[in-house]
Amino acid sequence: MKVLVVGSGGREHALVWKLKQSPHVKEVHCASGNAGIAKLAKCVDIDAEDIPSLVSYAEAEKIDLTIVGPEAPLAAGIVDEFERRGLRIFGPNKLAAEIESSKAFCKQLLRKYGIPTAQFEIFDDASEALKYVRSHGAPVVVKASGLAAGKGSIVCRSVEEAVDAVERIMIRREFGSSGDLIVVEEYLDGEEASVMVFTDGEAVKPMLPSQDHKPVFDDDTGPNTGGMGAYCPVPAIDEALFERIIETIIKPTVAAMAGEGRPYKGVLYAGLMLTVEGPKVLEYNCRFGDPETQAVLPLMDSDLVEIINAVIDGRLNEAEVCSSRRCCVCVVMASGGYPGKYEKGKVITGVEDAEALDDVIVFHAGTAVKEGQLVTNGGRVLGVTALGDDFLSATKRAYDAVSRIWFDGMHYRRDIGRRALRRLGLA
Repeated sequence: MKVLVVGSGGREHALVWKLKQSPHVKEVHCASGNAGIAKLAKCVDIDAEDIPSLVSYAEAEKIDLTIVGPEAPLAAGIVDEFERRGLRIFGPNKLAAEIESSKAFCKQLLRKYGIPTAQFEIFDDASEALKYVRSHGAPVVVKASGLAAGKGSIVCRSVEEAVDAVERIMIRREFGSSGDLIVVEEYLDGEEASVMVFTDGEAVKPMLPSQDHKPVFDDDTGPNTGGMGAYCPVPAIDEALFERIIETIIKPTVAAMAGEGRPYKGVLYAGLMLTVEGPKVLEYNCRFGDPETQAVLPLMDSDLVEIINAVIDGRLNEAEVCSSRRCCVCVVMASGGYPGKYEKGKVITGVEDAEALDDVIVFHAGTAVKEGQLVTNGGRVLGVTALGDDFLSATKRAYDAVSRIWFDGMHYRRDIGRRALRRLGLA
């Protein structure tokens, strides 16, 4: 079969890499891809949000299956349009994707169905929001309700920070119309974790849990990013806690979406906080996580195409999602200045040296080829990923690989995996 992957980041490189392992796949196409994806797939210069062109391409090329990576085209209704044209596509429709594209909708859904989450208030007026944060106090979390590329959630340790966050979102309009509504919610203390599951609207089949690292600097300091690295599985989540998450959070959410007339099909990704009171939902995403996918898929033993077809056909209960018992660590290498302004076109060296190491995969995110050289082309540039029989070996291997790569201005966190090592008494 011919498969089209929509997107151009590290997540999409990981998806293409995994799809190429399936005996069912004859060709992989990617819109628009990157320099790493181009080695595995036919890249076509169509933007992920250009739905009419993507539909036309899928029809012209007789694509058998389309898989959508990023959230924006899902929120814009790419699944609805493909299905209307009789094209096979994996992901939630526009109504179901609102679980990510509207944090206000998501929080109200969780409250209505009694699914554990932080206490919150929603505002469409800046003066009312400012009045609330000044009277409520800190710490709080201020979130743009709409899509903001993972950067619209601001943890505020003081009232002054909360006031500034409200002004950034609602007055200075840093996230545009995504800040028309904001959510101000209770700050939850604990350890974060990501749980991604496949669902066909009824059955739920989980992938291994992972842990993302949102803040740009070590020890979770600095502004939030799209994610600076991830590891899988999560030592903080034992079998009993994992079952509790699936039974009290994930399955009730899938049932709630069906109850609201928004049956959810695709990957549902829960961002969780493991609090002393138990796991609580921070947010839901309507797609594979980035960079979590780069840490989860290398451990998956099952054929991804078979699972995706089972989701689309509503027979996920017949499929199995099997994973190895190894560990995986992904370290994101970013451009200087990210998550703020950054320059493109910096020459990248050492990727082949890194990939020559056993159990290392370098997933490209913001890369391109210019005049025959590999160069930077985005904020997050590479996801250097390593497997190991334990976290210690996986972490050492990942950073050994990172040390072989260089580009001007590069930066990365040096503590990806440290939390897992501490929990295991190894750091």
